[in-house]
Amino acid sequence: MRFGVDEAGKGPVLGSMFAAAVRADPVTLPDGVGDSKDIKPERRERLAEEIRESADAVGVAEVPVERIDADETDMNTLTVDAQATALSTVARDALSGTVDAGDTDATRFGRRVADAVDADVTVTAEHGADETDTVVGAASIIAKVARDAHVAELAAEYGDVGSGYPSDPTTRAFLADYVDRHGELPACARRSWSTCDDVLAAASQSTLGDF
Repeated sequence: MRFGVDEAGKGPVLGSMFAAAVRADPVTLPDGVGDSKDIKPERRERLAEEIRESADAVGVAEVPVERIDADETDMNTLTVDAQATALSTVARDALSGTVDAGDTDATRFGRRVADAVDADVTVTAEHGADETDTVVGAASIIAKVARDAHVAELAAEYGDVGSGYPSDPTTRAFLADYVDRHGELPACARRSWSTCDDVLAAASQSTLGDF
């Protein structure tokens, strides 16, 4: 029995980030588990259900926009906190496993996660662990499905918001249109992201052009 931890939604300009932890015997996990980004959404959802059925325990943590935008923190710290919170729900003394490193220094990242978990666990952090470690891959799928569900909720509230990533034209168009209609960013936007600064600056220039 070992654990794997990963997060989803670190880079978007819209919505929460999610982390997931899975405690399982790797051989019990369904075939096809791997990096969630390489799996189609429908397949991810089916795998997530199978993972929850076959794993010993699954935990999910959410980091909302308000925390992401807080002045006193940064994304590395938030990623550590999210992974540690998810891991704490499945951890037990003497358990070992792997987390997907959210820092350029994988060793430092793993140490920070381990220090933030109450249980006495052994944490190995690796870059790209969701592609090489089955249990981390399972956690990646659980986290991505949670993030997908969150984006679907945003779309139900606001209309088509796209993927939420800055590179998505639909997401950028949604932000620009929202600011144009309401004069401010939507509550789901990560205001500390440069994308939001760009949208607000463009709206300001447009307004100036009306005079």
